[in-house]
Amino acid sequence: MSHNTFGHLFRVTTWGESHGPAIGCVVDGVPPRLALSEADIQPFLDRRRPGQSKFVTQRQEADQVRILSGVFEGQTTGTPIALHIDNTDQRSKDYSEIAERFRPGHADITYDLKYGIRDYRGGGRSSARETAMRVAAGAIARRVLGPDVRIRGALVQVGADAVDRAAWDWATVDDNPFFCPDPAAATRWEEQLLALRKSGNSVGAVIEVTAEGLPPGLGAPIYGKLDADLAAALMSINAVKGVEIGDGFAAASLTGDSNADEMRMNPDGTVAFQSNHAGGILGGISTGQPVVARFAVKPTSSILTPRAAVDRQGRDVEVQTKGRHDPCVGIRAVPVGEAMLAIVLADHLLRHRAQNPDAPSVARLPRN
Repeated sequence: MSHNTFGHLFRVTTWGESHGPAIGCVVDGVPPRLALSEADIQPFLDRRRPGQSKFVTQRQEADQVRILSGVFEGQTTGTPIALHIDNTDQRSKDYSEIAERFRPGHADITYDLKYGIRDYRGGGRSSARETAMRVAAGAIARRVLGPDVRIRGALVQVGADAVDRAAWDWATVDDNPFFCPDPAAATRWEEQLLALRKSGNSVGAVIEVTAEGLPPGLGAPIYGKLDADLAAALMSINAVKGVEIGDGFAAASLTGDSNADEMRMNPDGTVAFQSNHAGGILGGISTGQPVVARFAVKPTSSILTPRAAVDRQGRDVEVQTKGRHDPCVGIRAVPVGEAMLAIVLADHLLRHRAQNPDAPSVARLPRN
């Protein structure tokens, strides 16, 4: 299987399956002499880790990361950084009944049609278990970006129920099990998800990720656009079915005068944007404003309700999925989205520095 690597100068290659002995990744292109240890990575993995609330899968994985290479005496060496996490709580027997059956909504049938073989234990390579390594790599990407760049994510919609943006409070995101910036919405979601879990059903969600403190100039025309790479990165996350940048699809209902991000000059010579409908990216290049993206996650396909399916012998069958699953997979997708945003930005920052080593770090116009 090819295509397990993402990025250009900052390159991430992941490996491993959901029910294999371990998962891991190799992160290449990291500059030397950056302070890095397992303690810098583990907090981000802990936010994604399963089994932390009754609203996510109860699989118990410590997700304890080990650095195998690329770090010496607490600093990166510039060589590939290899990361490793043991799988410790597999229950492969939960999947024995689907060894010959294709679950609706899963990649079972497409993997079998493409490769003629699949690991049916938890979905194998198609499992969201792989995203733990993206989160680990994203922690390293944050070190490359530096402390001035702040990356955050939040769950902004569960099913048809969205947050009240007037009540948005970043400080509350880590105070509830949903990464929700609106306490009232978090209370409603708790009732909704408890009912869904009890009925064996699931629901989709929308996640918003932002990056502040970025320099202008990241991204390149025509085929290296920052928003295009970001869309590809977010679409690569399991169960994601849509991505938008800035106002996204809502921009289609605006007029030109309301959509344009007008500009004025600050006294210090920097450019002041009056709005950010573009999500911090114009022409595929960052403006220095916050980069804002959202992505939609479909309902978890593993549900207890019997579904019509087919098996490898071409017979019509029913599938009732067993095992431990998320009633809303979008919850744990929040730290994954943050990580993919960090990976894309780190890659583009290194590319930008390589081509434009003297580029300004703020939106300041050149003077003749």
